Amino acid sequence: MNKVFLMGRLTRDPELRYSTGDNSMAITRYTLAVDRRFKRESEATADFINCVVFGRSAEFAEKYFRQGLKIVVIGRIQTGSYTNKEGQKIYTTEVIVEEQEFAESKAASERRGIPEPSPDEDKFMNIPDGIDIDLPFT
Repeated sequence: MNKVFLMGRLTRDPELRYSTGDNSMAITRYTLAVDRRFKRESEATADFINCVVFGRSAEFAEKYFRQGLKIVVIGRIQTGSYTNKEGQKIYTTEVIVEEQEFAESKAASERRGIPEPSPDEDKFMNIPDGIDIDLPFT
């Protein structure tokens, strides 16, 4: 079984790109700083883990996640390799994100100085006057 659960802070804003081809797909990459459980010489250490998320979740991450935000990620580890321009073989390890969510409240992230993304709209549905249906609120 290949399953990983991580909680950490984003080291920078997520980077969104789209794949090429007929069925373009959103791909977002970010790095999580995950604290190690034990300290070395009374100094906290962290692992920096590369994460990749696809589709609508990728667009969500790019829109709402910001550097310093604490998130939880569930996914799987994937390894690979490629040859760089100098002819050296480079090995990669990254987490393919299956689920992601906020790990702290909005108020806590604001106290840490993480800016809120600017809204594209006010998130309220416009209901025209004269509608004669019962709404669950007034």
